[in-house]
Amino acid sequence: MKTALTLATVGALALSLAACSSGSGSSGGSTTSSGAQKYANGKTFTMAVSSDPGALDPDLTVLQVAVQLDRFLYDTLVEIDSKGQAQPRLAAKWSGNTTDASFTLRKGITCSDGSPLTATDVAKNINFVADPANKSPYLGVLVQPGAKATADDSTGTVTVKSTAPDPFLTRDLGSLDIVCGKGLADRSMLKQGADGTGPYTLTDVVPSDHYTLTKRAGYTWGPGNFDPNQPGMPAKIVLKVVPNESTAANLMLSGQLNATEIVGTDRQRLAAKKLTELDFLAPLGEIWFNQKAGEPTADLAVRKALVQALDLQQLGQVTTSGTGKPATGLIATGSGPCSGDSVTGSFPGFDVNAAKSALDAAGWTVGAGGVRTKDGKKLAINFYYPTGVGAGVEAAAELVQKSWQAVGATVSLKGMTDAQAGQYIVAGQSDWNVTLLPLTVSVPTQLVGFLSGPSAPKGANFSDIQNKEYSADVQKASTEAGTAGCPDWKAAEKALFQDVDVLPYVLSSVPVFVQGASLGVEDGTIISPTMIRMFG
Repeated sequence: MKTALTLATVGALALSLAACSSGSGSSGGSTTSSGAQKYANGKTFTMAVSSDPGALDPDLTVLQVAVQLDRFLYDTLVEIDSKGQAQPRLAAKWSGNTTDASFTLRKGITCSDGSPLTATDVAKNINFVADPANKSPYLGVLVQPGAKATADDSTGTVTVKSTAPDPFLTRDLGSLDIVCGKGLADRSMLKQGADGTGPYTLTDVVPSDHYTLTKRAGYTWGPGNFDPNQPGMPAKIVLKVVPNESTAANLMLSGQLNATEIVGTDRQRLAAKKLTELDFLAPLGEIWFNQKAGEPTADLAVRKALVQALDLQQLGQVTTSGTGKPATGLIATGSGPCSGDSVTGSFPGFDVNAAKSALDAAGWTVGAGGVRTKDGKKLAINFYYPTGVGAGVEAAAELVQKSWQAVGATVSLKGMTDAQAGQYIVAGQSDWNVTLLPLTVSVPTQLVGFLSGPSAPKGANFSDIQNKEYSADVQKASTEAGTAGCPDWKAAEKALFQDVDVLPYVLSSVPVFVQGASLGVEDGTIISPTMIRMFG
């Protein structure tokens, strides 16, 4: 899928799709009726992904395409259904408050090599992420630094003590993909392999071309009311790497794909063929500013001036090819526990002259060719953007470049793949100033590590944001369980926006086109492996 970064959560929207025509994959096995359709066993479900997922270790990646692939290979402790209710996945029952949680595993869960999953395995997963030395991007996001998990294998119970309060503690801990014993002992095997309890195993890897997964026999612990004997579940899954959307659309129209996400103009060709289409809102226009010492964007006056130089309404339309909706916060509308609009009125309005005056006041003087300098250095901006999210994003990057050059900045555009986004931006291995990089989460606690705390490479705070008001509001919100803290979470977002720490400006209406199958979606962006059904 194509949102550049995501945090693996388990909020299942469970939106059922009914396809209108047959797709790829060989037929075979028994079939059963589903209205006018017939389910067919033994078939292959083929889906396009926009880039290679890179390293697959589920505790060390937040790339959307890797999270999607890992969802086939690993299970989480709990599942949140379409009504917001927790359902069993690996855990049969659980309880908790803001600092303590307990999970009891279901009976009979096995790993892909046939070995049993133990409570000790689960505890080791949590403790791995909790250890800052392991540099998991989920540290401070799903698991607090220094959190301690202990296990009782005789009862299958895992108990967790969090070092910091988390109002969504069981949901966050329950969202972590669980690695089995061999993978925990040798994580190098997880880079291009897997060791999990998921419904599929990884059986063929050709990097930058395709990843093939095979259905596990004896998988019975799927989420909710999962029936392992229900017909139509694919025998194989193929994730085909197709970086070009036009190529993906052509493959879809020729019947070589069962599903693809198209965010650019090629969506019109597929819509015209009356293919099944699921639209969901996801963050897309989200701009981050590098605030490390010495960077020009560490100056609040510069950040405000750069925002004033942008017509955000126009930029949003360009980014989404005219299909988007204005962002109202850092979590997509309707996908999080806290409603309300924290964006409107929080950022400086579009005013080029005001932007120029602000840069003048900040000491950035106009020199030869209209280029601004300060202390002998140019106002030089390296603007990084993802290349796998549609042609609109590249056009948006060019519009940003033109807008900022108009106020005297020198702007270099740097396209990056999803894997490079994780390396260059999240891991802090590039000289970047501004990046367009959407993060997809379902609860506000999952963003805290990206918005505060240690900067990359020691932590997930890749922009080096140090917003005291945000941290104070988070501290208040974190003492209140569930939605009781929503007013404080919204105040925390406001604090970020008023300091122009991050700029969410548009949500993308992302269509997934489907044929020859029906499917369900988790988190609004992740296809649920246990809900795919093939038609004959």
